[in-house]
This record gives sequence, structure tokens and C-alpha cells, in this order.
Amino acid sequence: MGISALTPPSPTQEGAETLLEFPENRLLIELCGEFDRNLAVIEQQTGVNILRRGNRLAVIGDAASRELAAGVLSALYARLEAGRGLEAGDIDGAIRMGRPMPDRQLAGTDQIELFSGEKYELRTRKKPVQPRTEAQKAYVANLFDHELGFGIGPAGTGKTYLAVAVGVTMFLAGAVDKIILSRPAVEAGERLGFLPGDMKEKIDPYMQPLYDALNDFLPQKQLAKLMEEKRIEIAPLAFMRGRTLSNAFVVLDEAQNATTMQMKMFLTRLGQGSRMVITGDRTQIDLPRGQASGLADAERILDGVRGVSFNYFTSKDVVRHPLVARIIEAYEAHDGASG
Repeated sequence: MGISALTPPSPTQEGAETLLEFPENRLLIELCGEFDRNLAVIEQQTGVNILRRGNRLAVIGDAASRELAAGVLSALYARLEAGRGLEAGDIDGAIRMGRPMPDRQLAGTDQIELFSGEKYELRTRKKPVQPRTEAQKAYVANLFDHELGFGIGPAGTGKTYLAVAVGVTMFLAGAVDKIILSRPAVEAGERLGFLPGDMKEKIDPYMQPLYDALNDFLPQKQLAKLMEEKRIEIAPLAFMRGRTLSNAFVVLDEAQNATTMQMKMFLTRLGQGSRMVITGDRTQIDLPRGQASGLADAERILDGVRGVSFNYFTSKDVVRHPLVARIIEAYEAHDGASG
């Protein structure tokens, strides 16, 4: 049973209130959070005041802000009714989804309407995963719709995480036979020297972010078994030469650190029945000075090619700590001022 708006918002009445009733008191307590901290976050980000009156919440503010806050509260309560937990990121995601998407992000996303809301919930063995911004929704939809997809934008926007989640979802559904994750073994501005150990021990530090994503979606024993059977592979980009990747979901992470020749080599590994995702951040190129990034070349060369999608993220799509978004924006502003 959902909530009901006892007093509909009036678009012309400043300072009016919308009164929402929640039938399940236990779920209302979860919705509000400890010491009403969830309500405080919603108040801060939407510009309203929220007062608790028994099993009702009064949302006070201007019409647009009330409508946004009421929609967020309704969406979060529905999530709790469906038996899903509530985390800080879910609140942030609901607020982002409730805001209208800027015009510049609307191009090329008409096909979103072909999917129901449930399409965006990716099912893994550990937990469901949902896009939290409009750009993420468009990205996930394109990964299902296109054989080759690019996700380009700053750190923390979910490019790799969502790509791996889509791969695990398709693998568990039997749409692909294996998952192959790769990234260039390029140091991030440091010289680490010769690493000890065998080949796996040498390359594992570079591949750790991919292991982290998989561990979020699959139980450890199952993941170990699938990797032993080579149904899930994690390997440096250099190991892809000469292979044909058929019936696989393939992800190339940190693609800004692939050279033009490496990018062409990787893209031409695509075999029958496979999907490929390329993710990268153009502001974090660690290639030697003067070496062109294969990601930038691929953007230019493949623009308009049928079967290829490009999705772009900004600091507004950061789903890590909110401070990460502000850090990225500060750097962007500094670069713009000094450019």
C-alpha cells in the first residue's frame, strides 16, 4: 500500500505545504533515518522543510521544491515497501532522478522510453544495482542496446561499476558465456619499479578496481570458481592481442591510457555474440608526454558508426562521496580559468 497526498501541492501558493501519509510506521521510521538524518538530507538538497506529524510528513516550501521533495519521499518509501534497503546514495539518486534532465543530455536518449523502470535494476548474486542519475540510466540502456558502448567522464560516476554490473547481469541470464575485464597496465604518475612475484602478482595491483567491482556482485567462492574456469577473466590490455572474444561481455577500463594502436587492436577483438564497453576519463591520461590517447582517437573516428553508442558523464553524476563532485568541479573551474 503506497502513500497518499492529503493536501495536493498548489503551484501558485508560496510557503504552502504538501501532507503525505505513510501507512506503515516501521517503514516511515526507516525512511526518516536515525535522528531524522534522511529527512535532513532531503531538506538540504531540495530547499524545503519537512515536519513529522504522527504517520504523516508535511513538506513546506515553494511549489517546485515541494513537488520534488514529495516525489523523492514517495520513491524512497516505495523502495522500502519492495523490501530494499535505504542507503545515503539511494537518497542522492532519488533526488537526481526527480530533477529534470538538462537539455544537453537529452540527445540520443529517446530509446529510454522503451524500457520500464525495472529495466534499470541490474540483478546480481549479491544485490540489485540501480542507476542513480539520468546519464547513468541512458548509459545502462545503451549497454543493453548496442554491441559497443563508450562511457566517458570523471572518476566516481559509475562508468566501470555499472558496466561490470550489466556484464554480470547478462552473464547470469545466459546472454553471454563469459566476462572479460581489461585495462592498460599504466602507472598513475608514479614509477613503481619492478614488482615482485609471478605474472599474476605483478599485474594484480593494476587490476584491483575490477576485482573490487566483481566482489560487490558475486559471492567470493563463486567468483573464484568462475575465474578458475576462465569464465571470468581479468587481464592487462597487452594480453588481448591475437584473441577473438566471442559470446563474451568485454570491458576495457581506463581506456584513456590505451594508445591508438592498442585501442584499434582491442576494438577489433570483438567476436560474434559479444558486447564491448570502453570506459575512460580524458582528464586522467597517464601516457608518456606526446603519446596520443586511443580513447580520444576512437571518439573522433567512431562517431556516427552504427552499433556504437557514446555516453558522457559530468561531476553532477558522481555517486561517491558528495565532496568528490565538488573537488572535480573545483579542478574543472581552475583548468578553465588557466586555459
